[in-house]
Amino acid sequence: MAIDFRSDTVTRPTPPMLRAMMEAEVGDDVFGEDPSINRLESMAAGLFGMEAALYCPSGTMSNQIGIKCHTQPGDEVICEKSSHVYIYEGGGIAFNSGSQVRAVEGDRGRITAEQVMASINPDDVHRARTSLVCLENTCNRGGGSCYDAAQIEEIRMVCLQNGLRLHLDGARLFNALVARNEDAPWYGRTFDSISVCLNKGLGCPIGSILMGTAAYIRQARRVRKVFGGGMRQAGFMAAAGIYALQHNLSRLAEDHLHAKQIAAALENKPFVSRIMPVETNIVIADIDASHDPKQIAAALRDKGILVIAISPTQIRFVTHLDISPEMVGTAIRVIEKL
Repeated sequence: MAIDFRSDTVTRPTPPMLRAMMEAEVGDDVFGEDPSINRLESMAAGLFGMEAALYCPSGTMSNQIGIKCHTQPGDEVICEKSSHVYIYEGGGIAFNSGSQVRAVEGDRGRITAEQVMASINPDDVHRARTSLVCLENTCNRGGGSCYDAAQIEEIRMVCLQNGLRLHLDGARLFNALVARNEDAPWYGRTFDSISVCLNKGLGCPIGSILMGTAAYIRQARRVRKVFGGGMRQAGFMAAAGIYALQHNLSRLAEDHLHAKQIAAALENKPFVSRIMPVETNIVIADIDASHDPKQIAAALRDKGILVIAISPTQIRFVTHLDISPEMVGTAIRVIEKL
């Protein structure tokens, strides 16, 4: 059986999670009557000290709802040029919100307050109205990099001083919280809205949570319905999220350790020119110009190790709930023999 490092989205529910799903209380969520969804939304909002939350089928949907609720058609959204909301959501900011993007070149996916300030359009009828800043933490294309709290505080001040809203794509926010030993309610106080995924490091089959004020989430619920995200007896899936929040947070540190071990093995290979600093569960290796990342990925696949060539010059490993220490050891031995 192959060892799958392609993404932390490939995990399957564990037997205890499946039991929780099978035993879930359910109702019609469009009527607000699914007790498991209501509990999950309350748990998530409480964890971050936010007023309300909305359960969505995917992280793309929760981000897109979040952005639409902060913008008007013709607005401009500031984000980093490799942000998931910009390059991996099918042009959704334009399609769903009628807004355009000011893509900023950051450092491993992270932008600064100075860059945000320089990207705000003047109050001029010829220019799009800048209304929103989107940050991503951790940054997928930045190798799982994390923002410093001080960086976020500075960006928040720029937003407050210029009447901008601040949204966090926190698909892997729990990885950042564990890696940096950070306080979840601080994020709730700092951002106007937060999206967190349950189907990445936490091992759920589907699901993402959007959080904000009660008024914001009321608007988001209406947008979710328009986007086709209103679900009925989805409490079976929400029960997986409840289980994950109760049992799968602290164990993310094991994924981070595994990523560092994989990176250490890759550092010794002559075809690897550089490895992005490993902070969480993602390892991105730059491949020497004389080698093809797709061929390296194919060679690993032939040995039962699945990875992705994420660009013409890079391969990516992602560690997750379904990767055991023994699997990491096997992968390291395969890497050493390449």
